[in-house]
Amino acid sequence: MWRSWQAEMIKLAKRPAAWLLLVLAQLLALLFTYLFPYASYAGGTEGPNSDRTLPMLLPDQLVGNSLGGLPVFLGAIVLILGVLAVGGEYGWGTWKTLLTQGPTRLAAYGGKLLALAVATLVIVASLFATGAATSVVIASVESQPVAWPSLVDLATGLGAGWLIATMWAALGALLAIALRGVALPIGLGLVWLLAVQNLLAVIAAPLLDWVAEAQKGLPGPNAGSLAAALGATGDTPGVAAVVGGGQAALVIAGYLVAFVAAGGLLLHRRDIL
Repeated sequence: MWRSWQAEMIKLAKRPAAWLLLVLAQLLALLFTYLFPYASYAGGTEGPNSDRTLPMLLPDQLVGNSLGGLPVFLGAIVLILGVLAVGGEYGWGTWKTLLTQGPTRLAAYGGKLLALAVATLVIVASLFATGAATSVVIASVESQPVAWPSLVDLATGLGAGWLIATMWAALGALLAIALRGVALPIGLGLVWLLAVQNLLAVIAAPLLDWVAEAQKGLPGPNAGSLAAALGATGDTPGVAAVVGGGQAALVIAGYLVAFVAAGGLLLHRRDIL
């Protein structure tokens, strides 16, 4: 598995799409978490994020601001990365070539998952770094004191973000294996992340009690609950305290294990093509 992981890391590092997704994640986080809200504050205009006052953009809010996008929009980017890392082998017809080099199916799969785990950690850490730099600039411009979250809070936030992002990447890998491709897994994953789970939360849950209860066991609402427990604001799409932070972390970890196991089982038992 070690050699498979090394090979997958090289492949990800040389894949332009992976870097494009990283840059896109940074731009989305920067624009919607900091720049648009600050522009609204500085201009004195009213808008959907007008309740994001200046204190919410300062460094002491770094953890919540960095996690806010992961339940939906940034989670979708990570899911696409998971699909590309695994589904590309089907599109290029390179699974047979890969497996004839020596590694077993599960070893190759494990190498891909480990590479994805490293990639998601890089993405989440870069979100924190971008948020830290931007919040310091805002604090300096507005002559506000710079106060940081504690090291424990930062480590907890980074770990929670990594857990959420890795879960979405594992779901992308599972969809790629189940559907043996790239386009359809990405399409279905985005429909679920950007449409279905939001429709359930906004429309169905307020009308039907059983839907409100059922969504407490779904990955998206639990990701939003974990982000909310660590300071993400409720005006961010997908962020809502449906369950407690501890329960949310356990459910997300359970989904991560389930997605990884299901993907490994399918890859091991089914034909490659």
